[in-house]
Amino acid sequence: LMWARVKGKTENDLLKLPFRDSYMFRPGYIQPFKGVRARSPIVNVMYRILTPLYYLLRPFKGAVTDSVSLGKAMINVAARGFSKKILENKDINEAALAAT
Repeated sequence: LMWARVKGKTENDLLKLPFRDSYMFRPGYIQPFKGVRARSPIVNVMYRILTPLYYLLRPFKGAVTDSVSLGKAMINVAARGFSKKILENKDINEAALAAT
C-alpha cells in the first residue's frame, strides 16, 4: 500500500504547484488498442486473457477504459480543462467522449 501513499502525496504536491491547472489521471484497467503492446510477453498474454472481461465491463464507465480514450481524454483536458482535478475511469471516458 506504500505506492498508494506515495502516489497520493505526489498528486497533492503537484496540485499545490503554481501551475495554471493540474489534472491527475487515475485509470484502472486500460485495454490496449491500435497495436499497442507491452514489452513483457506475460503482460501481453494477460491482456489477451482479460480482453473478454473488458468488453463485459465496458458498459460500466467507471470500471475500465482503453488506450485510445485515455489519449483523447488527456488531450481534451489539456486543451479545455475539466470540472475535476483528479480523473478516475468514469471521468476519463467522459472527457474522451467530449473530445469527439
